[in-house]
Amino acid sequence: MSGSRARVLGVGIAVLDIVNEVATYPIEDAKVRASAQDRCLGGNVANSLGVLRQLGHACAWCGTYANDEPGREILDGLSDLGIDTAPAIGHAGSTTPTSYISLSRETGSRTIVHFRDLPELGPADFAHVSLDRYDWVHFEGRNPAETAVMLEDCATRRPQLPISMEIEKPRPGVERLIEGPQVVIFSRDFAHSCGFEDPEAFLSAQWERTSANLLLLPWGAQGAYGQARGAAACFAPPYAPPELLDTLGAGDVFNAAIIDGMLETLELPQLLARANGLAGHKCGRRGLHGVVASARSAQLL
Repeated sequence: MSGSRARVLGVGIAVLDIVNEVATYPIEDAKVRASAQDRCLGGNVANSLGVLRQLGHACAWCGTYANDEPGREILDGLSDLGIDTAPAIGHAGSTTPTSYISLSRETGSRTIVHFRDLPELGPADFAHVSLDRYDWVHFEGRNPAETAVMLEDCATRRPQLPISMEIEKPRPGVERLIEGPQVVIFSRDFAHSCGFEDPEAFLSAQWERTSANLLLLPWGAQGAYGQARGAAACFAPPYAPPELLDTLGAGDVFNAAIIDGMLETLELPQLLARANGLAGHKCGRRGLHGVVASARSAQLL
């Protein structure tokens, strides 16, 4: 796939983000004024697909959306990015998932309150999606019991189709999602929830639970770790932007860069360094629009 445009299917959620920029994060019971507000497309998979589109890949989204006005706004936002929404499933009588985000100008960090009243994607929905046209499938590790069935469906219908899985939060049954994908990307919060403070020890402990070939663990401002099956763990230092402005979506950018680098068959040290560079660069600018072009101008890609 090196040097050519790949076709990537993302399976997960797309949400409406309402981002309020504040000078500092407010204390409880405070009343503060936002200096800016943005209303935009969000969600882990949706964000990653948007970055993959900027990297030149053909992308499609498989998830659920509400048949309300914000739901149409999400579909229009995905379409404007050039992301195919045909595999997605609409639901009447539901409400579009919304994330209410406070973005601190002082630290660049973000706090998210998420509301969801929408059915999750189910195996029957996914079974109607043709996999023949895709070169890669990326799953968001939510709704573990039903997502595990979708993983098995993928393996049955397209045994050679590469699959990546993001494991962000501890959820009941999430261990089933670690078993089958070729690439698993864990979050630092998930590693901590498993009782690990040492990234390499965490990665080493996962091999008995998975048939994956590659495990990845971004560690925030401390860099990122990765380990291929049968090899030593690899560490890549972080890329620190000149000014920390906005960490929202940095993990989704990292995931997109990993998928892009795997499609380009990069070796693990280069793969991690490139993903760190793009994710760190994103933290030095607001939003995801134009992040790839900006990173290329900065010679990070």
